[in-house]
Amino acid sequence: MKQNYLPRVADKALDAALEASGAELVEGAKWCGKTRTAHEKAASTLFMQDPDQSAAYLKAAATKPSLLLRGATPRLLDEWQMAPVLWDAVRFAVDERGERGQFILTGSAVPTDNATQHTGTGRISRFLMRPMSLFESQESTGEIALGALFDGQKEVEGLSSLTIERLAFALARGGWPAAIGANAHVALRQVYDYVEAVINVDVSRVDGIEKNPARVRALLRSLGRNVSTLATIGTIRGDMATDEASISEKTISQYINALRRIFVVEDLPAWSPALRSKTALRTSRKRQFVDPSIAAAALRATPERLLGDFNTFGSLFESLCIRDLRVYAGAIDGEVFYYQDKAGLEADAIVQLKDGRWGAVEVKMGAGEIDAAAQNLQKLQAKINVEKMQPPVFLMVLTGTELAYRRADGVLVVPIGCLRA
Repeated sequence: MKQNYLPRVADKALDAALEASGAELVEGAKWCGKTRTAHEKAASTLFMQDPDQSAAYLKAAATKPSLLLRGATPRLLDEWQMAPVLWDAVRFAVDERGERGQFILTGSAVPTDNATQHTGTGRISRFLMRPMSLFESQESTGEIALGALFDGQKEVEGLSSLTIERLAFALARGGWPAAIGANAHVALRQVYDYVEAVINVDVSRVDGIEKNPARVRALLRSLGRNVSTLATIGTIRGDMATDEASISEKTISQYINALRRIFVVEDLPAWSPALRSKTALRTSRKRQFVDPSIAAAALRATPERLLGDFNTFGSLFESLCIRDLRVYAGAIDGEVFYYQDKAGLEADAIVQLKDGRWGAVEVKMGAGEIDAAAQNLQKLQAKINVEKMQPPVFLMVLTGTELAYRRADGVLVVPIGCLRA
């Protein structure tokens, strides 16, 4: 029986994109729900991976790709990158028709370089879809809206129902739509199967270059151990030495790039604000997966193991919070960064909107760390040169605790189980 559709944060973004552009490209990791969400909007659909039709579709694409574009609009072209010529065919059709909302393209891999003849600028807009946030999986109450905080809401109230045990499970299960609501054993098994497919098939298929599954497995485990850190390629190579002593840094970089192209890896960029005094900032990207369950599965970190290893749990909890912040920020035209300077001051997340408004977030799983996190955020605020940029709209400690409230110093304490876009 087909699973009921759970509304996605991406729904409104896709509607807006179709109103503004001739075509919309929805990218993201396999299994994150791109096809289902796009199918809900589409009036007709072309499934390039349909085993009964795939060969015929590829022949049509090679001879007369416009045949594949016929159908009621918006027409969904699922896994379009199997026939990259469809990109240029869509661009041309959009120009010829002169109408908006004609096509939706979905893809779980970035095509090889020069696979398309035109960027699609002005015709095809892009949207990155991520796995489900806790609000989309109906595990966050959504009592606190990130958008409302940016609009000036100062007071927050909320009560999360997510216990530490439930957080551990939600983290290990991930935000994969097919796993939401499934039996716990089945849901976790599905994530393991997903990671095995990445290791044995997907990472090689993306560029046609065969990759050693043992090395891919060792790399994923190392990235899992170094998630939410600034680990260099050299550090990762050293960490992998137990399993793969002979691998070079160049090969590791190639493997990571392949993982990035199938949207498994999504590192967090650094933020560069205007500061009152000259302070050297970290500029490298922080290691992250698109979903924390990938790290948990690679490490075989079951919910029970996470509850017995709070160091790993804490790192992966930060990764879960970054995933959700990215989903929510994307819905309000924002991006997520991290801040760290060489004096040791850091903020786990900076959410910045396109109009320049921003908020700083520290991620702390337990209540005992909230005071120190709030002090760090205030130190960061004091460093900002408000003559050159806006002060923060909010300072937030994002937690795994139950209660949402505003501290006397103005810092917001928000459980991840209360947040939404």
